[in-house]
Amino acid sequence: MTGVLIDSDILIDVARGRDARLLARWTELSGSDSVIACSPVTVAEMWHGAQPSEYTALHALFNALSCVPIGPEIGRRAGDYLRQFAKSHHVELGDALIAATASIHDLALWTLNRKHYPMTDCRFY
Repeated sequence: MTGVLIDSDILIDVARGRDARLLARWTELSGSDSVIACSPVTVAEMWHGAQPSEYTALHALFNALSCVPIGPEIGRRAGDYLRQFAKSHHVELGDALIAATASIHDLALWTLNRKHYPMTDCRFY
């Protein structure tokens, strides 16, 4: 799979529509041939913070994205990341799972929080 894995901070900013530069990149990406994907972790994070008035928009958003399932290979790599970076960089489980998903599926990670992803095999959009 080639494309971009979207982190929740990007989806939140796209939904708010306040950053013209970020929205322009989103529009450019949406019009490209790239796969636009998300992790179940991102889905959970977005639904956790959603208000009932936002449910319809979230359904539409996640129906438009490819959700990459988390399996044993991603779990193992995330565990390796946690062992390496939890203490030194305060990497948490969700970010480790997102980074492992991007790495294993060769997806560029689009995030505003690069400090959460010190992994050397993680490339960014």
